[in-house]
Amino acid sequence: MNQPLQKTAGIHHEALRIAGERVYRDEVIEVTYPYTGEVIATVPKATLSDVRRAYRIACDYRPTLTRYERYRILMRAGEIIASRLDEISRTITLESGLCRKDSLYEVGRASDVLLFAANQALVDDGQVFSCDLTHHGKSRKVYTLREPLQGAITAITPFNHPLNQVIHKVAPSIATNNRMVLKPSEKTPLTAFILADILYEAGLPPQMLSVVTGDPKEIADEMLTSADVDLVTFTGGVAIGKYIAGKAVYKRQILELGGNDPIIVMEDADVEEAATLAASGSYKNSGQRCTAIKRMLVHEAVADQFVELLVRKTKALKYGDPMDPHTDMGTVIDEAAAKHFEAVVDEAIAGGAKLLYGNVRDGALYSPTVLDHVEPGMRVVKHETFGPVSPVIRFSSIEEAIRISNGTAYGLSSAVCTNRMDYITCFIRELNVGSVNVREVPGYRLELTPFGGIKDSGLGYKEGVLEAMKSFTNTKTYSLPW
Repeated sequence: MNQPLQKTAGIHHEALRIAGERVYRDEVIEVTYPYTGEVIATVPKATLSDVRRAYRIACDYRPTLTRYERYRILMRAGEIIASRLDEISRTITLESGLCRKDSLYEVGRASDVLLFAANQALVDDGQVFSCDLTHHGKSRKVYTLREPLQGAITAITPFNHPLNQVIHKVAPSIATNNRMVLKPSEKTPLTAFILADILYEAGLPPQMLSVVTGDPKEIADEMLTSADVDLVTFTGGVAIGKYIAGKAVYKRQILELGGNDPIIVMEDADVEEAATLAASGSYKNSGQRCTAIKRMLVHEAVADQFVELLVRKTKALKYGDPMDPHTDMGTVIDEAAAKHFEAVVDEAIAGGAKLLYGNVRDGALYSPTVLDHVEPGMRVVKHETFGPVSPVIRFSSIEEAIRISNGTAYGLSSAVCTNRMDYITCFIRELNVGSVNVREVPGYRLELTPFGGIKDSGLGYKEGVLEAMKSFTNTKTYSLPW
């Protein structure tokens, strides 16, 4: 897109990017603005022929970019994104319903990803091993080097971060000289097209990135099973992740799936700090993050004080029009999602939980919501509630907190609020998760650092720029006399 989307300027018609070529199709998917339900754009439904062509072009191309050239492309892309901050933020808001505060923050994060990927492209990732270490040894040295994959990478991304989820896959692919075919969510595809055009403008050979949109029922299996694909990287729901794991059998797979992340507030915690973290972690991005706080486990000694502060902070949030720069929380992705949140909250109330604030729905707009006296077996906390709901579970001991925290199918991240080192070490040792953040939200990380979960949250392979670059390469060893 060369011009910013204006929701009052009619429908914008987008095209596929097959190795940089713009391809239109008669069959299209409508992209709607969740706040109004207005159709803002259409994107093509890619055919199987389109998808196969994208992979054939990618597989036939052998990138020759030097480390410095990859560095410059990624840095230049970051400069272009910074110069188009407002436009990209508006597009994210229009296609996702996220408020401008959240979409501006997301664009800023994208610049961090590009910066880290660019700098890692310059790092010599080889190792050297001397061979005369035992009496069986020889006067030789073994060397390693990392090479791009032989085939293409399939990347499939969700709706909740239209830019950041995409760039976390695309930037490491470029940094390692790989070729990628990307399918963004059909609900939020527009920002991915903007990113592709920016990368082409920055000097990326177009054969290294194609963007296709379409009905997953029609094109997804080809993206998982094509002989031209070496690796599948997917971020999204557990059910789809497990389908991919069963379908793409002899492909490398990086699956970043759901989360049911707790914040655990101990009796010695700074309750004001804990409530601030809880509100931020629960409502940012309208609660639509795998690392959002989905459960609030609070020691009974401080629970009343915590809940009072949480309700106060929740009421202080302004939710509504996503384009209003003062709005703190916009819509969720669509009305169906909002109805689901309303239903699970109603179910919890019927089961004895106490509604303290919220549970108000208007289309895709769902209010920040606080529930107290929630039981661990209730659906609102047993499964991932991917929205702005704050369910408080009270506990009486650290053993009970750990048991409740570990009592779901997920194992992505967690937050712990305490100043006691014995508690901290116990949580780090006993929580069955990929990350433990002390006095910080579960999702805290640098774009460079390893990120990912276990159990139904993923296969244990990490994402983040550094880990993705390792996963996107083959290690070759060779030895020389020395």
